[in-house]
Amino acid sequence: MGKTLSQLTEGLNIIKRTGEDVTVTGIQFDSRKVESGDLFFCISGFKTDGHVYAAKAVENGAAALVVTVELKLDVPQIIVEDDRLAMALISVRFYDFPARRMKMIGVTGTNGKTTITYMVKSMLEACGKKVGLVGTIHNMIGSAAIDTARTTPEAPDLNKLLAQMADAGCEYLVIEVSSHSLDLKRVAGIVFDIGIFTNLTQDHLDFHETIEAYAQAKAKLFRKSRVSIINTDDAMHRVMLEANKGRLLTYGIESDADFKAKEITVAPSGIGFDYYKGGEKIRRIEMALTGYFNAYNALAAIAAADALEMPFDQAVKGLEAMEAVDGRCQVLDSGKKGFSIILDYAHTPDSLENTIASVRRFVTGRIITVFGCGGDRDKGKRPIMGEISGRLSDFSVVTSDNPRTEEPMTIIGEILPGVEASGGEYTVIENRREAIKYAMQHAEAGDVVILAGKGHETYQEINGVKHDFDEKVVVRELLKEI
Repeated sequence: MGKTLSQLTEGLNIIKRTGEDVTVTGIQFDSRKVESGDLFFCISGFKTDGHVYAAKAVENGAAALVVTVELKLDVPQIIVEDDRLAMALISVRFYDFPARRMKMIGVTGTNGKTTITYMVKSMLEACGKKVGLVGTIHNMIGSAAIDTARTTPEAPDLNKLLAQMADAGCEYLVIEVSSHSLDLKRVAGIVFDIGIFTNLTQDHLDFHETIEAYAQAKAKLFRKSRVSIINTDDAMHRVMLEANKGRLLTYGIESDADFKAKEITVAPSGIGFDYYKGGEKIRRIEMALTGYFNAYNALAAIAAADALEMPFDQAVKGLEAMEAVDGRCQVLDSGKKGFSIILDYAHTPDSLENTIASVRRFVTGRIITVFGCGGDRDKGKRPIMGEISGRLSDFSVVTSDNPRTEEPMTIIGEILPGVEASGGEYTVIENRREAIKYAMQHAEAGDVVILAGKGHETYQEINGVKHDFDEKVVVRELLKEI
């Protein structure tokens, strides 16, 4: 079973076509995975050029190639100007437009994407629907989890996954749509029934270079969404409004939005708020998720439920019954030590500030924040995050995150000017386990220890090697030692 090249490239902007109209039985962008009959995409990447591996792909059985430059290889070739766009559109066709078989809900923004996708999934499931999820922590078909390598997979992998979900009976798909995926055209050829914008703050500037370019990447989602749900409290919401091509719904706490939250209460056990729609109070909502920012996430999910015409009371039951998302403002068991421990994925300035500010609303003692910054990523946010922790925490423990190929102490050295400028108290402990141990040993009754940056991750990447490091496990082990 397969499709011919002419079927796969129908409507595609092609510069030149060589060779016969062969039948393709698989698609690949990794030459190592090519099998007989596959179409191989020669993608010009950031670190390497796929054209270099074309001969190897042919040797492995590739039936044809998609290239931007014609190669001296005796196989049919499709020469295109935009290799990534071609890969996405061909992938959609190869898997028979799987997104069209489900209601597609895409979530983009710097922070909140993961939590919102889980909220929408929980609400839909409370209404008896089968839901697929694609995101940072893992992909899911109903309750079955599948490991994930990146937030939004490359187009061939994404469309294969969507086809698998549709075949399994999923009626809805909620997906985190990263700025990288939008810029790199991984979701090209897919129309979203709903697009949600959370917020936009500094992140990924190693890739996008400017905050304006970052915003424009996010905005691409709303040019392909039938309904756009926008957080109008966020300063960058106007960029999204300008891109919007469909029906518009807004949410917020401060702005005059369609969906609002008032009288917000925050406690370690969760948050509560009065939910308003169109200026009218609908009901009080009490959730088991803590963090002030989760009021925003809940509003986005409620707006999506409204747009999808879910039965409101059933949907809200799903929202209120939802437990904390792994590594997202997750309260860990601290035994009977008297202090609290919160695990959070906060790895951007805005998310770190939101997390600490949320804890400040209910803490009775001190806030001790353990954090670092990732290597081989946006260096500009390092002193900013240092200043935020120093200013908002009572004590900061600056440590290593995922240094990747950078020296941990070099990264820490770029964080410290911000901490020092804040005037806040701090210490430096490079070893992350020891840093967590120090924070827990010095925490007293009523204090909250925030472990920021790693969240759901179960590894620490040092010198390009991933080592087992699950902070939930680390905390359990350390509680026996202190």
